[in-house]
Amino acid sequence: MTCQTYSLFVLSVIMIYFGRFGNSLILAQLQNDIDQLKADFNSSHSDVADGRPVFTEKLVNWTERNEKRIILSQIVSMYLEMLENTDKSKDHVRRISEELYTLKKSLPDGLKKMKDLMDLAKLQMSDLKIQRKAVNELFSVLHKLVEPSSSPKRKRSQPQRRCKC
Repeated sequence: MTCQTYSLFVLSVIMIYFGRFGNSLILAQLQNDIDQLKADFNSSHSDVADGRPVFTEKLVNWTERNEKRIILSQIVSMYLEMLENTDKSKDHVRRISEELYTLKKSLPDGLKKMKDLMDLAKLQMSDLKIQRKAVNELFSVLHKLVEPSSSPKRKRSQPQRRCKC
């Protein structure tokens, strides 16, 4: 896969993953719109092939559905930010933006989750006050790690065991 096709690939993965093609967008139209967007951005320029991909490499490490939804939420937001500075009078830009906005509504707020992770990374674990607080929370954290899933489906599918005394 060439670097030129990464944006098409990522958008296609996002839209297929969330089942949007069957509802309002034909894959061929999306591909045509993205091809036009590539021309707008001159993405056939030689520097596009230099280095690593921007998004697709990041998707490899996110394997669980909920995890993928978090990272895809961020990727969709970044595409929307990129398209904010483009000519909205062009039909292909407008159609891609509309689909991305629709997808964004169905995604969790990944920005809040990302901020939480960054805040955790910034904690100074050598600070005695933070260590004390962390020790006070240790049992609660461990309890959340070992507690069984509270999924309604799992509860319903487990048969009730009754004592036949």
